[in-house]
Amino acid sequence: MTFNIVTLGCKVNQYESQLMYEYMCEAGFAPAEDSKADITIINSCTVTSTSDSKNRKVINRTRRENPDAIIVLTGCMPQAFATDLNLFRECDIVLGNVARADVVPAIKEYMLKGTQIINIAPHDNHEKFETMRVNKFMERTRAFVKIEDGCNRFCSYCIIPYARGRVRSKSLDDLKAEVTVLAQQGYKEIVLVGINLSAYGSDINSSLADAVECVCSVNGVERVRLSSLEPELMTEDVLTRFAAQRKFCPHFHLSLQSGCTETLKRMNRHYTADEYAHIVSDIRRIFDNPSITTDIMVGFAGESEEEFNSSLDFSDFIGFAKVHVFSYSRRKGTVADKMPDQVDAKIKNIRSKLMIEHTDAKRKEFLSAQVGRVEEVLFEIKNRKGYFEGYTKNYTPVYVDADESVIGRIVPVKITEAYGDYCVGVIV
Repeated sequence: MTFNIVTLGCKVNQYESQLMYEYMCEAGFAPAEDSKADITIINSCTVTSTSDSKNRKVINRTRRENPDAIIVLTGCMPQAFATDLNLFRECDIVLGNVARADVVPAIKEYMLKGTQIINIAPHDNHEKFETMRVNKFMERTRAFVKIEDGCNRFCSYCIIPYARGRVRSKSLDDLKAEVTVLAQQGYKEIVLVGINLSAYGSDINSSLADAVECVCSVNGVERVRLSSLEPELMTEDVLTRFAAQRKFCPHFHLSLQSGCTETLKRMNRHYTADEYAHIVSDIRRIFDNPSITTDIMVGFAGESEEEFNSSLDFSDFIGFAKVHVFSYSRRKGTVADKMPDQVDAKIKNIRSKLMIEHTDAKRKEFLSAQVGRVEEVLFEIKNRKGYFEGYTKNYTPVYVDADESVIGRIVPVKITEAYGDYCVGVIV
């Protein structure tokens, strides 16, 4: 029988989809060559209400286009909304995040009995990190490695702690063993991912700096990159330890959400705007040519015009290399959903457009500042424009006119031009 996996959401979901892909192949199922698979596994995201809408559209489209397929729903949506059975009516198998490893046994049971299976166990506050190890990854040049799961922060707008449970971390021994195999498979860059990556190790007497040093020690790994980070744990000591590692990539995606301290308080974020700015200052002092990227939410409950303007001014002051701007989306089951003074959708749209306009201008300034520099680029693909595309250590996208031999290699490139969202260079 053939299978497809549809992955929605974050890098952690991408890693977990790769894990399920390997489970399925080991059990004798074959990857489908097109969308007409016998089994479709939908790895869902529930970070916003828009995410839930996408989940439902994928489920309904899969059932409509392939009515006889076995549909497996897993990931954060069923875990967060386990009692809303209406969400699962088109699904044959529903597995929460705790039951991900049961995907193959559940499929085999369904094939025998033909009755819907719903397995959504609650998270245990004392549960350990799920045993998991991938041997390859979808991309040819970089591999995501999940080292942390869960979150203890309970931001007032966020459902994820209910979908993912409490913080738990992969052991350094398991991490090194997994990365060693990936390096032997030819992956040059390892991206460490987690639900609250900054909290890695808090449950096992370790730290994110320990994890970075562990991966950097593996022969064959040439780059170590971090995914999204909560800012307040990026202390000067941690940053100094990162900087001591030659393989470390100075790209920091520091989740901001708002540049207004009053808004941050209502969000239950654990820092002020001034503290965030101080962390950015430390990064720029300690690292050569780092990039700071972030997420900014507009229209959070109670956000006044004055608060929005403070956030806008703060984004200009920091000068981010890139920003993901999005409007606040109410989530059933969160504190913020019941807050007064919800912002009108039209106002959110206006604020979103203005924030994007400002942050896009800063993106152009950042890219222009890369012109003239010689940077090492890990080349990944030939893009639609006919150029070969890769990324510098600070995650600047660079296009060059070259040949296929550059793919998978790290090559010095002189950056010669900057455009709206990428740079062009020549191989040195």
